[in-house]
Amino acid sequence: MVEIRRSEQRGHANHGWLDSFHSFSFADYHDPEHMGFGALRVINEDRVQPGQGFGTHGHRDMEIISYVLEGGLAHRDSMGNGSVIRPGDVQRMSAGTGIHHSEFNASDREGVHFLQIWIEPRVRGVKPSYEEKQFDADSKRGQLRLIASPDGRDGSVTIHQDALLYATVLDGDAPVELAQQPGRRAYVHLIRGEVEVNGERLAAGDAMKVAGQPRVRLENASNAEVLVFDLA
Repeated sequence: MVEIRRSEQRGHANHGWLDSFHSFSFADYHDPEHMGFGALRVINEDRVQPGQGFGTHGHRDMEIISYVLEGGLAHRDSMGNGSVIRPGDVQRMSAGTGIHHSEFNASDREGVHFLQIWIEPRVRGVKPSYEEKQFDADSKRGQLRLIASPDGRDGSVTIHQDALLYATVLDGDAPVELAQQPGRRAYVHLIRGEVEVNGERLAAGDAMKVAGQPRVRLENASNAEVLVFDLA
């Protein structure tokens, strides 16, 4: 199975202070055909105006990953964590039994652009935890850099799910590949630029679901930044 979803097919909500695109059903956007993919439940592409943000709110039993593309995202939570994450930073929160947090644009002059990703955990009711790591562009250039995994391997952040999340930065013809193990599936999300995935051309905001294929092959890229999820 190979299924492409174009950027313009995503849900969209513009609240003035927040401009958000939803890859899967979220908030007031509901599409029964796009409720998630395996344990992957949310990919929101958010742009928040200067000085604005999400006030304190709660989560339970969700693995939440923030991936900043431009600007700075200020985070505070009920575990006592507080920081500003910037491009290259990956933030992971395991909500578990419950956390409260806020997220605001750290600047009063420039916007912040980021992805927020929710992955359902394999175990409910874990102790809430927080982690943040930096993966610069060079570590992702021309290769699939593991940034999230169930065991924290290769310096990735640790999530409570049998899922692997890779990031890559590509430009040119050279391919990178992810072998698909039997019974697993992949979700490819193109953050920016253009890239060919298994022979299909994708542009910024496009995504591809892949199952039952021997590999996911990315090639012929133009200033591309890509996330690849390897899911049970």
